[in-house]
Amino acid sequence: MTRIAECSCGALRVTAEGEPQAIVACHCFDCQRRTGSVFGVGAYYPIEQLSMSGLSRSFSRPTDAGHQFTTHFCPSCGTSVHWVSGKNPGLVGVAVGAFADPSFPPPVRSVWERSKHHWVDIEAAPQHFDKGRV
Repeated sequence: MTRIAECSCGALRVTAEGEPQAIVACHCFDCQRRTGSVFGVGAYYPIEQLSMSGLSRSFSRPTDAGHQFTTHFCPSCGTSVHWVSGKNPGLVGVAVGAFADPSFPPPVRSVWERSKHHWVDIEAAPQHFDKGRV
């Protein structure tokens, strides 16, 4: 299966071949700020399954676990499309919302629930973690 994720203006794209290794809903404050929503949902693919096109800018920040987290976003419209984390070398997270596909599979886990908004419930995820998965 081929899926295409893209920014709001269509200038930055990620083409994904096959199924993601994991789909994760994250409620950490950094993901809330990165997305402008109350949580972020990422589909994690081995880099070999992805091809990126278009220009991107990046922003790197340290994580609580001491890794680097680098988000790639469109310099024209600002949409956060994909990211990499030092915690998971070889994997790339792609924003599930950028696929704009309501049939996309649900998250397999929900992390950083200690900062989850009390009215959010990710029932579809079978695994739940107070912080990140260790």
